[in-house]
Amino acid sequence: METENRTEGWSRKIYLELTPPSLEDNVSDQERILRALREEYGEAGCSLRVLQKFYPLCFQSEWKITVLLVWNGKCWELADIEPGDTTGEHYGFCADLGSTTLAGELVDMNTGKVLWQKSVFNHQIDYGQDILTRIFYGKDNPLKLEEIRKATVDSFLELFKKMEQDTGISGEQCASMVIAGNTTMTHFLYGLDAFCVFSSPYAVRTLKPDCYRAKDLGFPLKGYVYCYPGQANYLGGDILSGIVETEIYKQEEISVFLDIGTNGELVIGNKDFLVAGAGAAGPALEGGVVKTGMRAEPGAVDRVHIENGQVEIHVIGETTAEGICGSGIVDLLAEMFLNGWIDVRGRYVEEASEKIREVDGALAAEYAPGLFFFQKDIEEFLKTKAAAGTMVEYMMGEVGLEMTDIGRFYVAGAFGTHISKEAGVTVGLYPDMPRDKIVLPGNSSLTGARKMLLHKEIKEEVEKILDKMTYIQFGAVDNFLHLMAAAEAIPHTDIRRYPTVEKELKKRGLL
Repeated sequence: METENRTEGWSRKIYLELTPPSLEDNVSDQERILRALREEYGEAGCSLRVLQKFYPLCFQSEWKITVLLVWNGKCWELADIEPGDTTGEHYGFCADLGSTTLAGELVDMNTGKVLWQKSVFNHQIDYGQDILTRIFYGKDNPLKLEEIRKATVDSFLELFKKMEQDTGISGEQCASMVIAGNTTMTHFLYGLDAFCVFSSPYAVRTLKPDCYRAKDLGFPLKGYVYCYPGQANYLGGDILSGIVETEIYKQEEISVFLDIGTNGELVIGNKDFLVAGAGAAGPALEGGVVKTGMRAEPGAVDRVHIENGQVEIHVIGETTAEGICGSGIVDLLAEMFLNGWIDVRGRYVEEASEKIREVDGALAAEYAPGLFFFQKDIEEFLKTKAAAGTMVEYMMGEVGLEMTDIGRFYVAGAFGTHISKEAGVTVGLYPDMPRDKIVLPGNSSLTGARKMLLHKEIKEEVEKILDKMTYIQFGAVDNFLHLMAAAEAIPHTDIRRYPTVEKELKKRGLL
């Protein structure tokens, strides 16, 4: 008698009722169990820990047992054995390992249902707010590199602790884990020097790490840890995970997949082709370089509207405004532009509002009591949005496509989830296309990791995706900076590319 889970995930729990040993059938305990699994699961391995549990567990349970099989990348392995039928308690874990935040999910491997989700700050922050500082800290120094690796693992352990507090389910009860992260993050997780990620010739230590035993990495799980592979130094597993989640590689229609953070990553294609590129974008959308910028947390202004010269804001947590996050920045710029407070170059028009005045020797607009958005802040944002827009423009030109050829325009990541589509188009961050074609899938890195956890065959699909993907390093494109200069205007130097914005400006008498 056998009951198995309904997914094809990285682990299986199987209930077995076996005939006890006898003189007629006196094979070893290990063989007794493995032969019951052999027809469906092939020659499974057996860990020493499980071997040591056979006796007296099997004897005491009268050979009515539940076995846990985990996939090690090549074959199934017996990772645990429990008395009775415990198939109903079968858990896995998936995570998005970001440079700032680690987000994780506890998944019921029987149903695919997410039982718990939470995020914590990446403990690597202790070694530098930005990735480059961390890279230099660990460069050519094994002891310091180990500190960063341990900080990465500690981030997961904090998440597991919170999970146990909230659900009563510990990391020890989970079978396997799938992680999606950029190339630098996976290097740090494995204790690899990441200086190669941003230094020529960009030959990184690994883009396709194997499956590794969780306990060897310092995790409490019973099975293995698998990280999504990457394509290049700046195009990592988080982007491949997003492609898997959106399934653009299976579609007839051509899609654009864009993820903007400190770096900008872009993939264009469908089932027939995939072209990918990456380059520096800048942390402006994360509030990192804005004087009063902050993360999207309580106290952050996340929505802005200007009506009759007055700035109306929404603050996360309904508290006093302490700063402004990415979605608030895009809203503020769009509203200031549509109300004539800034011109197409992003320059303040001082006479347009009493809210615009000189502060600390520079022009700034007061968007909340005592909080100002400076001219320098606008310039930093425009560089970021220009980099993103130019990536799309250049890549489209390379493959001979127009925006009208695009079926879906995916904007991934947390900032994409919260930024208003209308405001994004107004400032030129998104192309001016039917809004229903602009899709905001949220944290597709995390949801793609969950999909892989529940369907291990996706590992082979990802290998095929990588094989057919063409990669472009934007930093090596000769005219990239020239193209960027045209995209630094709001929404663009060529307003005809943004007909709905042009129409709104004429309606308001600004054109």
